[in-house]
Amino acid sequence: MASIDIAGITKNFGNIEVLHGIDLDIEDGEFIVLVGPSGCGKSTLLRMIAGLEEVSSGDITIAGRRVNDLAPRDRDIAMVFQSYALYPHMNVAGNMSYSLRLRRTAKDRIAQAVSGAAGKLGLEPLLDRRPKALSGGQRQRVAMGRAIVRQPKAFLFDEPLSNLDARLREQMRAEIKRLHAELGATSIYVTHDQIEAMTLADRIVAMQGGVVQQVGTPLDLYDRPANLFVAGFIGSPGMNFLPGRYDAAPGPAVILADGARIALPLDPGLAPGAEVTLGIRPEHVALGESGGMEAGVDLIEPTGLGIILHLSLQGVGLKAFTADRGVLNSGPSIRVSLPSAHLHLFDSAGNRVALR
Repeated sequence: MASIDIAGITKNFGNIEVLHGIDLDIEDGEFIVLVGPSGCGKSTLLRMIAGLEEVSSGDITIAGRRVNDLAPRDRDIAMVFQSYALYPHMNVAGNMSYSLRLRRTAKDRIAQAVSGAAGKLGLEPLLDRRPKALSGGQRQRVAMGRAIVRQPKAFLFDEPLSNLDARLREQMRAEIKRLHAELGATSIYVTHDQIEAMTLADRIVAMQGGVVQQVGTPLDLYDRPANLFVAGFIGSPGMNFLPGRYDAAPGPAVILADGARIALPLDPGLAPGAEVTLGIRPEHVALGESGGMEAGVDLIEPTGLGIILHLSLQGVGLKAFTADRGVLNSGPSIRVSLPSAHLHLFDSAGNRVALR
């Protein structure tokens, strides 16, 4: 396997720059997930690593070797696409062994490689079937098996689960995580699904507008988002945001639009009167507490695991998540409070202000 270093990468399509100086160091054996909304540049960056798009400026290094000018076949990487990209006229064994046959690998080594990959992926009973006789999940496992038999320096995944239904995506996420733990392969995985990012990644690279917004472990991004974009994108349901202004006396607090005073756990060092945004995750909104603020109940969504309440607090939408089924009978309003230990604060530019 290999480390991958990305230094100052930019990408232009004509006069339009879509990637703006990307820097990223990926360790040998690490599982990196590139996440962000459609059009943020994550797939373009992956295709540049694979050699399917040219680099406008900057360097890409794989295992210490600069690969900017190398053809995809010479980079020793394997890519798994969302469309599976299987040959319909070949059976499973033929699809998995195709790249090895192109390299004129010995037949016994091909058979051994295909058998080993099929065993890891539960494909042994399907080796004689053609793609049209397989389910979506089985086709994706074949695509992964085709990548595994090559024993590449790195695996690249371009939204491989987006064509699967919710249950199959859940199963395949677990399969991919198990395989990574077993193979120890350097992997870069692109998705717009933050649940996939949270469950799979050693580190997440959050992107927006062709810029890396934050790099860190899943819990780093969840607990300490660098800015409003990361705070809103990571987490389901997403973080609540309440606009207000900072007030220092008699103690640090945020004054909401209606004048409600929300105490902060410490002084963030902002100028009094500064415009800020207060954030709190739905599971941290305290419900039914005396002394809290009254919020209107607009909608209740039971999910089985818990309940999502859509609330209106002083004209601002607020979501709360709880496992307490008693809230199903809460009526048209409920008392809520925002515990200071779980608050996030962002300045007028949308950047995180440390509170802990």
